[in-house]
Amino acid sequence: MQKIITLRTDRKNGLYDITTKILEIIKESRVQNGIASVYARGSTAAIMIQENWDESVQNDVVTLLNRMIPSGIWEHDHQDNNGDAHLKAGLVGPSETIPVIQGKPGLSTWQNIFFCEFDGPRNQREIVVTVIGE
Repeated sequence: MQKIITLRTDRKNGLYDITTKILEIIKESRVQNGIASVYARGSTAAIMIQENWDESVQNDVVTLLNRMIPSGIWEHDHQDNNGDAHLKAGLVGPSETIPVIQGKPGLSTWQNIFFCEFDGPRNQREIVVTVIGE
């Protein structure tokens, strides 16, 4: 089964929790044991599994990436002023594969699935979710 999630982002850099949407797709697929692939379409976005306790870890991720990869100093900025977004997305990566165990994502208590925006805000972002299994 494959579904596309659409998402609107409201800031230049941010993590958006998409765990509930992934859970719904897995449930709809009726797969009990297998994998769910979660893929961000676009070269300035990524997918990350991260702690869900509060926003502090997500804010720390954004702060770390902004310190490691500041804006405005990259060769690509001469084309469309988002060189940092491409580098951040490449570093984090476009996808995560999550095990499906007894019809649910095999995440620990403190893990959630996040869409990472590095070139927002955007009216529409797409995430491709593919669920495979039995």
